[in-house]
Amino acid sequence: MKRLSVRTALLFGLGMCVLTAAGCAGKGELRYLDLHTKQPAAQSAEMEPVKIVIEPFEDRRLEKSRVGMRSHLWGGVTYFNVAGERPGDVIAQALADRLKTRGWRERAWNVRVSPAGSVTDADIVISGQVLEFSANAKSRVFSTVIDTNSRLAIQARNLGDKSTTTRSVEGAQTRTVFWFDEDDVQELLAATLKDGIDRMIADTMIEQKGLRPAR
Repeated sequence: MKRLSVRTALLFGLGMCVLTAAGCAGKGELRYLDLHTKQPAAQSAEMEPVKIVIEPFEDRRLEKSRVGMRSHLWGGVTYFNVAGERPGDVIAQALADRLKTRGWRERAWNVRVSPAGSVTDADIVISGQVLEFSANAKSRVFSTVIDTNSRLAIQARNLGDKSTTTRSVEGAQTRTVFWFDEDDVQELLAATLKDGIDRMIADTMIEQKGLRPAR
C-alpha cells in the first residue's frame, strides 16, 4: 500500500507538471523589458568640466519591431521589446546614466542626451549604430535557455580639434533557468548592455577635452 501511495503521488506530481507546462503555450503577446539599472555613485561628487552630449543611436537592425522572443515548450511564442520600443534611445540613456555616475577614472561627467544635430555647446558628441540587440529564450523540458546579443558601433566627435574616435562593441551572454521568469531575460539583456558600456569606457580615455583611444 505504501509503494502504491508513493507511485500515485509521483504520477499526480508529474501530471500537474504537464498540465502547468501545457498552460504555458505562447499566445503572441508583446512584453516590454525595462533595462534601466541603478548606477553606483562615483567616488567623487565633483563633476568633470568636459561637456559630453550623447545622441540617440541609429537602429540598423533588420528586425525593428522587437528585440526577441520566447519559444514555448508547448507551442507559440511571446515577443520582447524594450520599454519605449526604441533600443537606440535606451542604449544612449544607459550610456549617459553610467557616465554621469561612474565614467572614466571612476568619476562623474557632465553628460546629457540630445537629439541628433541639435548640439552647439559640447566638447564631445557621442553617437552610434545598433547593429544587433536581441534577447531570445527557448523553453525545453524542465529548463529554458536564454541568449542575449549586442553589437554596437560607437563614434565620438571631438569638436575642439575635429578628430574622431570609433569603437565596435560586441557582447553575448547565455543563461539556463529551471523556472522561467521574464525578469531573467530583462536582467541578462541589461547585463549584456552594461558589459559593452564597461568595455567601451575601458578602451577609451578623456584627454584635452576629447575622447581618445586608451594607451
